[in-house]
Amino acid sequence: MKADSTGGTFRAFRNRNYALFFAGQSISQIGTWMQRTAVIWVIYSLTHSAAMIGLAMFAQQFPSFLLSLLGGVVADRYPRYRILLVTQTASMGQAILLAALVLSGHYVIWQLLVLSVILGIINAFDVPARQPLIHEMVDHKEDLPNAISLNSAMVNMARLIGPALSGLVLQRFSAGFCFGLNAVSFLAVLASLLLMTFAPFRPAVVPKKVTAELAEGFQYLRQTPALNRLLLFMAAMSLLVLPYDTLEPVFAKVVFGGNAATYGYLSGCIGLGALAGTFVLASAKKGADLRKFMLGSVVVLGGG
Repeated sequence: MKADSTGGTFRAFRNRNYALFFAGQSISQIGTWMQRTAVIWVIYSLTHSAAMIGLAMFAQQFPSFLLSLLGGVVADRYPRYRILLVTQTASMGQAILLAALVLSGHYVIWQLLVLSVILGIINAFDVPARQPLIHEMVDHKEDLPNAISLNSAMVNMARLIGPALSGLVLQRFSAGFCFGLNAVSFLAVLASLLLMTFAPFRPAVVPKKVTAELAEGFQYLRQTPALNRLLLFMAAMSLLVLPYDTLEPVFAKVVFGGNAATYGYLSGCIGLGALAGTFVLASAKKGADLRKFMLGSVVVLGGG
C-alpha cells in the first residue's frame, strides 16, 4: 500500500491505534488547556501578582525538568502503554482533587502550588512515554512524519479551543467547573488506550543501571552535533520566548481592562499560527520544498 492511498493530510489515520489515540487526546488536551488557563487565572485573581503566576508555572515545570531524564529511563525499561495508563489516571486524580478543592471554596495558594508540583511530577513520566509511543502506534512507518505533524496540530487545536472555552466557563461559572471538565476529559484518552492493541513488550536482555543509561544518553548527545544545536535552540526558546504567557492574565485584566473571557480568548488565539504551521507540515511530502518546511517549523515553534 502506498503512503498516500488514504489521502494526503490525514493519511496517518489508517493506523488504528493512532486514530484511537488522536481521538482520545483531542478531547483530553482541550481539558488540559482549560485547567492550565483556569489555574493561572485563579492565582492571579487571588494575589494580583505576576510574580506569583511565575512561581506557579515554575512549580509545575521544575519537577519535570528534574525528573524527565529518569522518566525517559523508565519509558525505555517498561511498556510505554502501561506507563501512559498510570500517568493519565494520576492526572485525572490530580484534576479531581483540584476541582474538589476549588468548588469547596476553602483553598489557599500553597495548596494550588502543591497540586501544580504533583502535576509536574506526573508529566515528567508521562511525556517521555507518550511521545515515543506514537512510533509504536503507526504500523505504516511511511506515515510517521504525518502522524507527528497531526499530533502537533491536535495539540495546537486544543490550545486554541481550550483557553477560549475556559474563559467562558470561568466567566459564567467558576474555575472548579474547568477542573471538573478536565477530569472528565481524561475518560476519553483512557478509553482510547484500553481499546488499543500492541505487540508484547520485550525488555532489554541485559538490563543496565540507570546511571549507565543516562551516561549513554549524554555520550550520544556529544557525538551528535545536530542534536546538540537543536536542543540548545529549544532551550533558548523555552527560556527567552515561551514564558511570555506568564504575563497574559496581566495584559487581559490590567492593560486591556478585560475579564476571564478576555484572558481565554487572548491565550487561545496563540494557537492559531501554530495550528496553521502544523497543517503545512502534515501536508508536506517527501522531497517537499525546504522553505515550506522551515516556514511551518517556525510557526509551530512560535506557537509552542
